[in-house]
Amino acid sequence: MVSVKSFMIPREKFISVERDTNAQTAARIMRDRGIGSLFVTNGKEIIGILTDTDMVRRVVAAGIDSQKTTVEQIMSAPILTIDENKTLLDANDLMAKTHIRHLGVTQDGNLAGMISVRDLVLFLTNLPRK
Repeated sequence: MVSVKSFMIPREKFISVERDTNAQTAARIMRDRGIGSLFVTNGKEIIGILTDTDMVRRVVAAGIDSQKTTVEQIMSAPILTIDENKTLLDANDLMAKTHIRHLGVTQDGNLAGMISVRDLVLFLTNLPRK
């Protein structure tokens, strides 16, 4: 089976926002970049992840002001992770079990990348068919 490492988005390609960024700005970045998540930082340290699901559940459904709400207030933390040498099936199982769509990928215990349900779908779409 294929390893998580082979399909992850490497840390150097992460799109991130500072923790005091407002939710509306973050939503526009996600829209404009066609992505479903942003990493939230405090300086150079990644402190959480903000997903489109977080935006819907914690901002829109709650009826809070997206211009006055910071990403730190609505982000998911800590980031759930999987080791880079685990398989895509392992990642799928963990996502299904925990009801999340984004996993941090670790290398020697450090965050090295990210994998999403979208990445799993891409892999499955390209499998040879019988």
